[in-house]
Amino acid sequence: MTQNLFSLVGRVALVTGGNSGIGLAMARGLREAGAKVAIGGRRAARNAQALADLGGDGTDTAAFELDVTDETSVGATVQGVVARFGRLDILINNAGGVNRKSVMDLELGEWEQVLATNLTGPFLCTKHAARQMKAQGSGKIINISSTYGLTAPSKGLQVAYTASKHGVVGLTRVTAVELMPLGIQVNAIAPGYFFTEMTGELRGTSLEQSIIRRTPSGRLGETEQLVGTCLYLASSASDHVSGTVIPVDGGYLASDGLDRG
Repeated sequence: MTQNLFSLVGRVALVTGGNSGIGLAMARGLREAGAKVAIGGRRAARNAQALADLGGDGTDTAAFELDVTDETSVGATVQGVVARFGRLDILINNAGGVNRKSVMDLELGEWEQVLATNLTGPFLCTKHAARQMKAQGSGKIINISSTYGLTAPSKGLQVAYTASKHGVVGLTRVTAVELMPLGIQVNAIAPGYFFTEMTGELRGTSLEQSIIRRTPSGRLGETEQLVGTCLYLASSASDHVSGTVIPVDGGYLASDGLDRG
């Protein structure tokens, strides 16, 4: 029994923003654990590249052009996954964006775009996935928040991103309470600094060195280091876990952040 707790054989997963970075790493991990995996992303060419990366003969993977800010697109994607694989067991709400402007300079439209992607998107995907999971009597929803969903950048600036990721934590908790009686667990992962396309510009900068000094592990993370936590929350190992937020940050949040020199 114990050795099968983390097996995802027979499960079907949808990973939003699954065509690059953290999402693609999680999609790989889910597939290697036995799940059939659908990735959702706006760019068809990137989706095709991601499918090639996942490998296989195409019978256990699929890609959908998904805009998480568009409810019609979300509904069609969930229906498409079910039509292709017969069910939906795991939803990874990973799609996201960032804007690093000051609160004094951020335009309303820029604020709304980040909130639409990072918070409204997970709401819409949860809404449609949960309906299918309710009919099945089980499901796992994993929201990707951030350490900035639990704290704030030292000099502010990422106002829309930080507010949206705090919102993801609230969304996780309230939906966990509602959906747990239906057999659906909702949890969140709060990654620290990881090297992705979004953060690649940090390499070799003074900010990278500041992050390293703050982080007990002494380094930024690699996306593959998020896979284990994802598999735990996606599998039967976490059947009695809901409403939690698990930081994967090299100890970043455990430190008081002071550079004592």
